[in-house]
Amino acid sequence: MKSKWTAADVPDQSGRIAVVTGANSGLGYDTAAVLAAKGAHVVLAVRNLDKGARAANQIKASSPHADVALQELDLSSLNSVHKAADELRTNYPRIDLLINNAGVMYVPTREATKDGFEMQFGTNHLGHFALDGLLMDNLLTVEGSRVVTISSVGHRILAKIHFDDLQWERGYNRVAAYGQSKLANLLFTYELQRRLTATGAPTIALAAHPGFSDTELMRYLPSILPKSLWKLATQPAEMGALPTLRAATDPAAQGGQYYGPDGIGEVKGRPKVVASSAQSHNVDLQRQLWTVSEKLTGVTYPV
Repeated sequence: MKSKWTAADVPDQSGRIAVVTGANSGLGYDTAAVLAAKGAHVVLAVRNLDKGARAANQIKASSPHADVALQELDLSSLNSVHKAADELRTNYPRIDLLINNAGVMYVPTREATKDGFEMQFGTNHLGHFALDGLLMDNLLTVEGSRVVTISSVGHRILAKIHFDDLQWERGYNRVAAYGQSKLANLLFTYELQRRLTATGAPTIALAAHPGFSDTELMRYLPSILPKSLWKLATQPAEMGALPTLRAATDPAAQGGQYYGPDGIGEVKGRPKVVASSAQSHNVDLQRQLWTVSEKLTGVTYPV
């Protein structure tokens, strides 16, 4: 396969079931649109069903034969996660791809999820941790199934797992809180892959990051650059989605790999395997976070 991987390299996805969280806009939308165009049945797991319906209609307008469905999911509510997982388990006994895309970034002031978790950690990590655990049996029935979790270059910026104050109750730093959630995404991926390997499961876990992509997720970024310069510094969402798509569909991809742009600083470019921080590979941190996440969510895994 050529080195400059594009959406055209996504293999035929006919017969596959893909669940994409946060698929109504940005990276999630572009990921879902390509998978649907390639023949997958794509479930748009979204918080706002009206926005989800508009996204589904857009995908169908671009790809008339696209097969898409909606699933209500609010990752900031464990009740919603359980309800969505129950419905998905019933409707889709097999799931080929589970893409943990939804997230929030740089929330200006500390906000809490419906369960009292800091919003970025609760949504970006704990919500997906719970969802994946509840759906894992449906993935384990499928040879070649994959879990792809979206991290960020932000996993390196002020990033540390603050086990003594995971919910940022003693003092809130939006950049560090985001970094913690994105580091958690990688720690989760690597621990999940180790567990899958140890049990001989047919499923693999991978991660990806979009570089600097111009999406709604960036709305809380400090305005240090004029919009004209910001456009030059970023890449469009359809490019930012390519690392996710490669992790999800490239036949050569392997469990535990991390995909990101190939440009300078991994800011922009075509997707390739990239390295994550040394901290993200700390096995003790991975295991400790897993144990804490099980306790906080009440969800345990069959692997």
